[in-house]
Amino acid sequence: MSVSWGLAALTVLDVEPCDHIGLAERHGFDTLGLRLLPAAPGTTAYPLHTEPAALRKVLARLTDSPVEVFDVEIVRLAEDFAVENFRPMLDTAAQLGARAVLVAGDDPDLTRLADSYAALADLCGGYGIAASLEFMPWTAVPDAATALSIVRQADGPARSVLVDTLHAGRSATTLDDLRGIPHEWIHYAQLCDGSVPTPSTDAELIRQAREERLVPGDGGLDLSGMLGALPPDTPISVELPNELQRQAMGTGAWLDRLLAASKSVVQSRVNPAV
Repeated sequence: MSVSWGLAALTVLDVEPCDHIGLAERHGFDTLGLRLLPAAPGTTAYPLHTEPAALRKVLARLTDSPVEVFDVEIVRLAEDFAVENFRPMLDTAAQLGARAVLVAGDDPDLTRLADSYAALADLCGGYGIAASLEFMPWTAVPDAATALSIVRQADGPARSVLVDTLHAGRSATTLDDLRGIPHEWIHYAQLCDGSVPTPSTDAELIRQAREERLVPGDGGLDLSGMLGALPPDTPISVELPNELQRQAMGTGAWLDRLLAASKSVVQSRVNPAV
């Protein structure tokens, strides 16, 4: 079964959307992700939902491209989350043809966080967009078990858990946990490798996640096992920021290497007998 390959926003976050589309085209990706909202205040994002001229330019570029937008980023479920604030972003995501929005859980009150996620999933369902809750070890949703407990409390077709191999490999998540995610809740996965041992501080976990991920096969994560625990047709988004290596090789050669290494890992994944 063929796998769809995506070029994640974070991999080339300095590249504006139309050029991002061009990179995806030239280097063999099927889809891409766009960051419309910043991951943290002051960091890079491309707020097409507030820039009509820029949105029109991107939509025109997509019309002439075989590449599609798969996901948009990033909705953070914080203590002051108000679902209606994200409707303009989702309107734009729908115009772009996005199938998923990346969601992070920051609210330490898990009851309120689950309510916020349920409200977002309900809104996303009306757009046909999955609300893909990503677990990250330094957040209020640190592992797959916590993500599942939150997503189970929502209703509708937008319920979704996003598995990023870096976070799955660096959290208290087991392969059995990954196998336990209902297949219909897995809309895509993010792929990269990471160094071992796992960093001991949140600050270093975050730094490596944002700046120093490794090419699949160059680190020590059990990528084959993790990918084998997911449905075999799961779309893969290659999320791999590493500016030192990218600059040393040049962006084109770097992306070619990322995709080739990612495909090699996926082909070698361990699929347990049913």
